[in-house]
Amino acid sequence: MSEENLVIPSSQPELLHNQENMLARLRGAGKTRAAAPAPEDQENLPPKASNRTVLGSLQNHRPSGLQNQRGAGGRQLSCKNEDYSKGCEKQASKQPVFQIHVDQPDSSSRRPSAPKAKLEGGSVVLHTAMTRLRPPLAPLDVPYAMDVSFDSPMDMSLVEGEEKPADVNEVPDYAVEIHTYLREMEVKTRPKAGYMKKQPDITTSMRAILVDWLVEVGEEYKLQNETLYLAVNYIDRFLSSMSVLRGKLQLVGTAAMLLASKFEEIYPPEVAEFVYITDDTYTKKQVLRMEHLVLKVLSFDLAAPTLNQFLSQYFLHHAAGKRVESLAMYLAELSLVDSEPFLKYLPSHTAAAVLLLANHTVTGGSWPKVLCEMSGYSLEDLTPCLEDLHQMFLAASQHAQQSVQDKYKSSKYHEVSLITAPAKLQLA
Repeated sequence: MSEENLVIPSSQPELLHNQENMLARLRGAGKTRAAAPAPEDQENLPPKASNRTVLGSLQNHRPSGLQNQRGAGGRQLSCKNEDYSKGCEKQASKQPVFQIHVDQPDSSSRRPSAPKAKLEGGSVVLHTAMTRLRPPLAPLDVPYAMDVSFDSPMDMSLVEGEEKPADVNEVPDYAVEIHTYLREMEVKTRPKAGYMKKQPDITTSMRAILVDWLVEVGEEYKLQNETLYLAVNYIDRFLSSMSVLRGKLQLVGTAAMLLASKFEEIYPPEVAEFVYITDDTYTKKQVLRMEHLVLKVLSFDLAAPTLNQFLSQYFLHHAAGKRVESLAMYLAELSLVDSEPFLKYLPSHTAAAVLLLANHTVTGGSWPKVLCEMSGYSLEDLTPCLEDLHQMFLAASQHAQQSVQDKYKSSKYHEVSLITAPAKLQLA
C-alpha cells in the first residue's frame, strides 16, 4: 500500500490527525516520528518528495477538501439539535479558514447631496453654495481645418492614408560631406580599365554574357538594383588582379552576387539558391571557397560607390521626371554590360553623362547649372562619355544581350527601353 493509494476515511471527525497516524504506521513501527507542526504552519513547510505529478496531487487533495466541508457541515447541523451553550459556543469560537468581507457603504464617505433651491413666496431663493459656482470657461477658437502643408510640425502622411517613401540619401545637412566622401572612395575602389587585355582565357563578350545573366538573377530574386552594381564592381576588381579560366568565370560572378546580396539585401538568397541558379554546375563548397577568395582579393572592402548611388544624389538635386529617371537607370545598366569603353570613366562621371543624355532625350534640355556646381562636371567634361553613351543607346536594340532591354520594357520603368534614341545630340 503506497501513499498515492491512501484513502482518508470521511467518518472520523479529526481528519488531519488520522492521516498522520496512518502514514506513521505505513512507514514502520520502528521509526520514530517527529512532532507534527500545527495545521496553520504546515503551508510554510517544504513539500515532501513524491513521484506524483502536480495534476495528480491536486486531484488527490480535492476529496479531502470536500470531506472537510461535509464534516463541518454535519457539525453545524448537529448544533441545531444540541445545546447552544456547549457545542455552538465552541464552534463559533473557532476562526474560519477563509473570511469574506463585504464592504458596507460608509455614511461619512457618501457625497453630500447638492443643495436644493427653496421656493419662498413664489420666488426662487438659491443656496449660497450654488451662487459660488465657477462661471463656464470661455469657448476655444478651434480652426476649421488643420494646416497640412510641409511646414506643419505634424506629419499628415499617415492621417491621409498615404505613406511617404523614405529616401536614405535625402539628408541635406550632410549631402556635401557624403558626396565628397563618395568621390574619394570611387577612386580607391576603381577597377583597372584595361584588365581584359591581360586575361589569357576570357574576353569582353564573355563578361557581357555574365553581366547579362546577373541581370536575370536580380530580377528572378527581386534584388535591389544596387546589388547588381556592387556585384559587377566586385567582378571587375577581382579580374583586375586575378587571371581566371573561362570555366570559372560564372563561379566568380556567382560568388560576387552572393557577397553583394549579403551586403545590400535585408533577406539575401541562401547559398543553395545560387548553386541552383547555376544548374548545379558548381557545388556549395566551391561557391563558398570562391567567396572567400574574392574577399581576400578585395581586402574585405565591399563598400564601393556605384553609378547607382551617384544617380540617386543627382536626382535629389535636380527634380527630373519619373520617365527621365527610368531612362537614366536604363542607360546606366546598359553601360554595365560593356566594359569597354566605360571602365575608363569614374562612376560619378558616367552617372552625370547618363542623366544628361536621358534628360535631353525626354525633355530636350541640357546640363543644369545646379548639377554642374554640385558634381563639378561641366558640359565639356561630359562630352566624351556622352558620345560613347549615345552610340551605345543607338545600338541597344541590336545588342546580343537583351536582358536589360526586357527588364525596362515593363510598366514599372515606364517602358523606357522602347524609346528611340535621338539621331544627333544638339546640346547648347
